[in-house]
Amino acid sequence: MTQSVQNALPGLSRVGVLGGGQLGRMMAIAGIPLGLKFIFLDPSAEACAGSLGQLLQAEFSDVDAARRLAAMVDVATFDFENVPQETAQALAQIKPLYPPSKALGSCQDRVVEKEILTGLGIRVTPYHTVSSRTDLLDGLDKLGYPAVLKTRRLGYDGKGQAVIRDQEDLERAWQQLGDQELILEAFVKFDAECSLIAVRGTGGETRYWPLTRNVHSEGILALSLAGDFDQALQSQAEGIILRLLDHFDYTGVLTLEFFVLDDELLVNEIAPRVHNSGHWTIDGAQISQFENHMRAITGMPLGGTAANCEALMFNWIGHLPARAQILSIPGVHWHDYGKAARPGRKIGHATLTAESRQELAVNARRLAAAAGGMFPCLLNTIPGMNA
Repeated sequence: MTQSVQNALPGLSRVGVLGGGQLGRMMAIAGIPLGLKFIFLDPSAEACAGSLGQLLQAEFSDVDAARRLAAMVDVATFDFENVPQETAQALAQIKPLYPPSKALGSCQDRVVEKEILTGLGIRVTPYHTVSSRTDLLDGLDKLGYPAVLKTRRLGYDGKGQAVIRDQEDLERAWQQLGDQELILEAFVKFDAECSLIAVRGTGGETRYWPLTRNVHSEGILALSLAGDFDQALQSQAEGIILRLLDHFDYTGVLTLEFFVLDDELLVNEIAPRVHNSGHWTIDGAQISQFENHMRAITGMPLGGTAANCEALMFNWIGHLPARAQILSIPGVHWHDYGKAARPGRKIGHATLTAESRQELAVNARRLAAAAGGMFPCLLNTIPGMNA
């Protein structure tokens, strides 16, 4: 342990987390070996991070509970980006909160998010603000069919959105979502989806993990393959995320989700937190996104972000596959979040690592077959994984 890390620990050893889900759990798993202690605030008494620290059960809208949390910790963060900004601001008035509450608030409204991006000269999916059925019709005239109607706030993993391909879809989508503020986005026929995760320390030191290819199923991330793009696209992504880090005066981990279209990147979403597409970093990078987030917010030096092997993550959605069968495959790293199974819920993941892309492809096909369900088909959409 370096002298600077030793000096950081006595002042900032108690970390508060708004949210007690799997992301908070993985923060604690990474932070405890660094000498950190954790207190989580979550509405559920069964929050899966609770076994790794103290759990305060309260709604995210409970400002007084956030203030109690602040009084118990040295620094705070969040694992859930829909924490009300008022709650985050109340905590930040007492103790440092990273990432900053203005980044959290800006990313909670899809229209505000796109306005910030376009103001910084960053390309986004064409969009139209929708507050009425007339707005929706105007937007479809402007953007054309198909298009995607989304809630401006909340919504994740495919929730709060509907694809509109024709008049029948329009009526169904309006019945489903029309009682709230919305955004209509053009349907992008992208070449690939990817994400970049960056981390910035309190002193401004910034590092980037390799750009990661993502494959979704029914709006939920299913597969993430690290380092699957060339240096030109990596540099383009780093330049984009750097503008946002500077704009928000950011500390901690920041994630950008992109569409790749003709070797150019369009930003789809900003996630001001550690991210599902970075889970591979636990087993496949020099230092994981979770450990570097903890280092960043507590003032420790950042660790290396280079991949140390080939890595492909499989998300366990709705249920866990047969563990023994999966673990028999070389290079598998199993992660069970300790959450009750239910349809559409992320309850664990496995990262497959290998020394070569060829070895990764061979074992990935074995893993996909053993896991069954959607994985064999989805794996075939990734170049080099369908041989």
